Amino acid sequence: MTTTLPPPSDDELQQATILRYKFQEIRKQIGNVIVGQDKTVEQLLIAILAGGHCLLEGVPGLAKTLMVRSLAQSMSLDFHRIQFTPDLMPADITGTDIIQQSETGSRQLAFAKGPVFTQILLADEINRTPPKTQAALLEAMQEHCVTVGGKTYTLSEPFFVLATQNPIEQEGTYPLPEAQRDRFLFQTIVDYPTRDQESEIIERTTGSGNGTISSVVTGQEILGFQKIVRMVPLPEHVKQFVLDVVRSLRPKDKDVPKWVPQWVQWGPGPRACQQIVIASKARALLHGRLHVSTEDVEALAFPVLRHRIVPTFSAQAEAVDSDAIIARLLKELPKRKANSLPPNSLSN
Repeated sequence: MTTTLPPPSDDELQQATILRYKFQEIRKQIGNVIVGQDKTVEQLLIAILAGGHCLLEGVPGLAKTLMVRSLAQSMSLDFHRIQFTPDLMPADITGTDIIQQSETGSRQLAFAKGPVFTQILLADEINRTPPKTQAALLEAMQEHCVTVGGKTYTLSEPFFVLATQNPIEQEGTYPLPEAQRDRFLFQTIVDYPTRDQESEIIERTTGSGNGTISSVVTGQEILGFQKIVRMVPLPEHVKQFVLDVVRSLRPKDKDVPKWVPQWVQWGPGPRACQQIVIASKARALLHGRLHVSTEDVEALAFPVLRHRIVPTFSAQAEAVDSDAIIARLLKELPKRKANSLPPNSLSN
């Protein structure tokens, strides 16, 4: 099938250029506080543009909390942090009805909002609280609203949940159910800094200077940028490549590679296709392009798919994790090529 995309209008070019410039400035502001972690920061920005949530996984001390707080400051967004603990209750997240007495002496129920009523919510160590409390975030993440006492309260827009979890310590933790993990656009792995980066971290944090962050965009601007992302064209060959990747990870589908049923117990659902596409559109804009390429899909396949794959016992016994499965699939899967694409890259 021939892929022909219409050339972008002058207005679309201007909007996309502003978006890219603003988010480059956000990266600079975060860089005033955070050393390195370029891939993690980019995935956070893509999640914001795509309107999705992000699960950050990394050992303690890698500045995950500081990174999220810096992101909120650079975007003029309300920020709340919840430290998840085994005794945390759902009402501690959503809020609850309390009895208030008026000046006349009458009593009535009033809703006291919980910390979920914000724009960026940091769910710190989300796997340390039981599933009942973890589930208190499900409605907020999916519907952007909270129901308490039979009443539904709408959250402010934009709304993002950025959660962290420690991959090492497993005592006293509760792994997220598959249904809740699927609500996260990305599962981002936060890795150790390089030697040079760690040297700079020492210089920055043990001296007298402190990095400062200035606001770059507002919440309303972010909502506008999210609409621009959805306008990015999706070439037919890229859509077919997304379908190839996701459907090849479903062991019961026909024509999957022979090794997939041996390594994959459950594969990703249709939400994976949707989120790869919307995230790839955001990445294309950040990289100065006005259409999605297979390069975007390959770059984002790991954070989108790694938490949507359940390896088999055989794979776990062979120390084969989700990333190894995705890497092998991308290596073996033939690339689909475009027949015709316009030269519509953005100028720097």
